[in-house]
Amino acid sequence: MVSVPRLLFRTAPWLCAIHVMADPVVFTESDAREAFASAAGLVKDCTPRDAGTLRGRLAANWILDRASRTGVDAVLDKFRAETPDGEKSFANVVVEFQGTRTNAAWIVVMSHFDTMPNIGNGFQGANDGASTSGLLVALAGAIRRAGPQPDNIALVWTDGEECRVSYGPNDGFQGSRHLVDTYRTRHRAVKTAICIDMLGDRDLNITIPANTTPVLKKLALKAASRTGLSPKVALKKDIVVKDDHSAFLDAGCPAICLIDFDFGSAPGKNDYWHTPKDTMDKISSQSLLDSGRLIAEFLNMLQR
Repeated sequence: MVSVPRLLFRTAPWLCAIHVMADPVVFTESDAREAFASAAGLVKDCTPRDAGTLRGRLAANWILDRASRTGVDAVLDKFRAETPDGEKSFANVVVEFQGTRTNAAWIVVMSHFDTMPNIGNGFQGANDGASTSGLLVALAGAIRRAGPQPDNIALVWTDGEECRVSYGPNDGFQGSRHLVDTYRTRHRAVKTAICIDMLGDRDLNITIPANTTPVLKKLALKAASRTGLSPKVALKKDIVVKDDHSAFLDAGCPAICLIDFDFGSAPGKNDYWHTPKDTMDKISSQSLLDSGRLIAEFLNMLQR
């Protein structure tokens, strides 16, 4: 069992929970096409989408509409937070699926949609932000098709993941920090927080960084094996990634990051990241299919 400090959240039952039968979440080729189309639409209609700006709010509303078209109830969670430039307005987009288990805990799947500011030259953030935002749209449809799941599941498109100057208490992760505060206030039990980022890379190599809850590392590797994706998923014991899962780890919650941090012109390079080269031609439906299948199986395994 993974326990969560009572000062922050109710303790979440984990692998010892009683199994409730449910149809598995299945991520299909059609879902992958939807993920790619959603990513392309977000880039086309909402570039740039820097956090705390009108363009950022436009992007949040665009995602709200796109997710709603899959048949789910999506809502805007508006809030204000401090930044190096003063207090700004932000908005997460949230879709929630109520679980069938008595006192069901929450599985939170997050992707940020904002772009890194001050890159210039029409920076799209096609992989870094848009690809996994599209993936969450398609995943919403896949979960809806599967029907009620044992655990509560929240899909959250986070605002303000990117920092303006340098990651710190008031710079970056505003959306995920707000989400943690919201769950704390509502006394929600968090079973697992899953951060997905940059998973549309045509040359997909998914990293599980060192700053991940150990039991979730093992489960993610098992999900990769079950889906035949082990060659594309690796545990990196020497890499620590600052991402939205950090806010949950800091709060004492089990959390994992699934990220392709090998996004570049050659293996071992990351030279497309946070540059104008992060464009739609660098991502593919196949990579979104592989990533979606991995996440769906991970969700299924978490609930067994």
